[in-house]
Amino acid sequence: MKEMKDKQVLIVGMARSGVAAARMLSRLGAKLTLTDTRNSEQMASAIEQLRDIDANWQLGVEPDALIEGKDYIILSPSVYYWAPWVEKAKQNGTEVVSELQLGAWFTQGDFVAVTGTNGKTTTTTLIGEIFKANGNRTHVLGNIGVPVCTEALDTQKGDVIVCETAPFMTVGITDFRPKISMILNLTEDHLNYFGTMENYINCKKLVYKNQAGDDVCILNADDPRTVALRDEPKCKVMYFSRTQDIIEGALVKRNDIVVRIGRRDIPIMRVDEVKIPGPHNLENALAAILAAYLMGVKPKEIRQAVMAFGGVEHRIETVRTLHGVTFINDSKATNPDSTIKAIQAMTKPTVLILGGSNKNSDYMPMFRAFTKYIQSIVVVGETSEQILSAARKAGFISVHRAYTFEEAVTLAQQLASPGMNVLLSPACASFDMFDNFEQRGEVFKRIVMELN
Repeated sequence: MKEMKDKQVLIVGMARSGVAAARMLSRLGAKLTLTDTRNSEQMASAIEQLRDIDANWQLGVEPDALIEGKDYIILSPSVYYWAPWVEKAKQNGTEVVSELQLGAWFTQGDFVAVTGTNGKTTTTTLIGEIFKANGNRTHVLGNIGVPVCTEALDTQKGDVIVCETAPFMTVGITDFRPKISMILNLTEDHLNYFGTMENYINCKKLVYKNQAGDDVCILNADDPRTVALRDEPKCKVMYFSRTQDIIEGALVKRNDIVVRIGRRDIPIMRVDEVKIPGPHNLENALAAILAAYLMGVKPKEIRQAVMAFGGVEHRIETVRTLHGVTFINDSKATNPDSTIKAIQAMTKPTVLILGGSNKNSDYMPMFRAFTKYIQSIVVVGETSEQILSAARKAGFISVHRAYTFEEAVTLAQQLASPGMNVLLSPACASFDMFDNFEQRGEVFKRIVMELN
């Protein structure tokens, strides 16, 4: 545990993670400088949340003017880790870390770290529900919306910390060491930030870099990029698989989910008892089941918690059925692979709403993955032209363009007949029109509830 009293600490980026880091460090007696490139009007909410702590606010300025004399610099997930000023600070002897690493220094208990391109939030939430049902003191933290620093000082030995871990968080770790790590899958995402797929994967891999001994790294045996990492961790590696007869891990055996340890198969539940829809969610459940079992949860408790789990908000979430048309909110689909997984979960003819802000994604694999159920698409937002171009190349004809988000929803309703779905699964980030995917999903649900 680090000594922070009277240390000079600069926190860069004062959104949710920065605010949580500031509150925790204030309790620890650090001398804080808080900075964000946005101005005081834009940062009114953060300023209000931190009005009771002693801090030097420096807003609307670049961080390179503030790095001298700092013992630590804490980077929020939105801050570019490879910026020249970050390198300069490190060369000056300043320890530069992510909010995840900062929180981990002061957290007691065992971390279960969940990463991957898609499925992180569902899997993290499900693992948390299993441990809570088992009676463990459980903290569900990280990229799921509650920064690690929010609860770090309130954790105790024996607690379970289930942490959704994004590559923006792992890129700034030094000695973060989870008891269990898992990589659910690896597909193209955030290339506007990481530049190449290789860089993106290298940052994902950091989740297991400090694991050793009896720690466990869980990999998806059905995902080629993920399973290719099997020889890298310095700890035990186990697998989950929906389709293969793996040597050790969680798998499907006929219609049953079993955990295989050594030569013994431990039955957990039937596949049809998993309520969350789609093959991708079966994979998420397998990963969660394996992690819980390895941490000592009994099969009966695992089964009951998984059976009771209905999914999370903004992930293939049914909003309502109106005039025989079912409206589904999958706003969390911020990349094409996530949308493919939603498409695969559709069992009725569907009108698909696509589009948002650009992440340099390739949309052709998504169009190639269209099933017979995708009848029409409605495109909206900054990426409209790229998606329209991909649709033309793929030979998909039933394409409609909207110029506002509300127009996209009402147009999709007009295109849908009774017995069909309207699916919002944008395959893009939300920042062209919204603050985040949660706001996009909430607006979608509000519009849908106002339809008649």
